[in-house]
Amino acid sequence: MSDNITPFNRLCQIMATLRSPGGCNWDRKQTHKSLLPYLVEETYEVVEAIEKEDPRLLREELGDLLIQIVFHSRIAEEAGKFDIDDCINDINRKLINRHPHVFGDKKDLNPQEVRDQWEKIKIESGEKESVINGIPKSAPALIKAFRFGEKAGGVGFDWAQASEIMDKVKEETREIEAEIKSGDKEKLETEIGDLLFVVASLARKLDINPEQALNKTLAKFAKRFNYIEDKVRQSGKPFSAYDMTQLEAWWQEAKE
Repeated sequence: MSDNITPFNRLCQIMATLRSPGGCNWDRKQTHKSLLPYLVEETYEVVEAIEKEDPRLLREELGDLLIQIVFHSRIAEEAGKFDIDDCINDINRKLINRHPHVFGDKKDLNPQEVRDQWEKIKIESGEKESVINGIPKSAPALIKAFRFGEKAGGVGFDWAQASEIMDKVKEETREIEAEIKSGDKEKLETEIGDLLFVVASLARKLDINPEQALNKTLAKFAKRFNYIEDKVRQSGKPFSAYDMTQLEAWWQEAKE
């Protein structure tokens, strides 16, 4: 390989070599579908690196994610469908078209106005038949709830302020209490789903990512519960030997 190429082009050349007849048998065997678990895994590892605020780790994980993008593009190129340059050209056009306030008539828009404009452009251009199209069905439900609300809000279908959503949270909570008393499991499931969606909307309105917020809470729970497990282990007795009063006392110790 020539040294007079960009790092990105070198990566593309390496991938082409790995996929060639004289390359790596594992890489040659892969398909778009077989690579899906790795694509998802690498994406989540990027998320974790960001949450850890670790620049060195983020640099590494972004590189790993880039491999997946180049890998998929190479497979498509071999099939005569598209190549990595097509992907880049498409996103270049998209970025320019969706930022008319920068590349067209200059306008000083705040972040929310930019987001709203983005959603309107996608609908008006015919790119999307529905505002909420484009959200992967396989995405975690909490992320979808956040994005549904964000997209609908982009065209004006939204609560005006967080206090209105809080009223809705209280309303949904009362409805859950009613269904608990009724014993109707199906209706209870519906009401709990409604509450989770409203809470995701509340988080969005307060500029909080609910997925990240829940992950932080889960990490906190795990740390405190591990403390309880250590206490039980040190006692030499099973969990069943302790009632909730003692377990709660250790929980409070863990919080401190």
